[in-house]
Amino acid sequence: MAAFEQGADGVIVAGCLEGGCHFQEGNLRAKQRVATARQVLEEAGIEADRLEMFNLSSAEGNTFAQIVETMTRRLKDLGPSPLRRSDPVEAIRDSRAS
Repeated sequence: MAAFEQGADGVIVAGCLEGGCHFQEGNLRAKQRVATARQVLEEAGIEADRLEMFNLSSAEGNTFAQIVETMTRRLKDLGPSPLRRSDPVEAIRDSRAS
């Protein structure tokens, strides 16, 4: 959520394949957190499609590239985040102050 608060247009969360996570259930917890965050975004009037989780292995570089391309097209269609500041220099200053 911090990325959105700082004006990010979208966020990709990449997790291990289900059932194949070194961190045991970390990807399952992340999946639930992403679902909750998508609900919070919707309730705040921000498109939930700006946040997406994908499960893939480290050997799937081409798949990751496709995911990034898909997300980039989606965010271009949605336009800038309603939380984005008009002055990027001010946003950087604020992020360093916190």
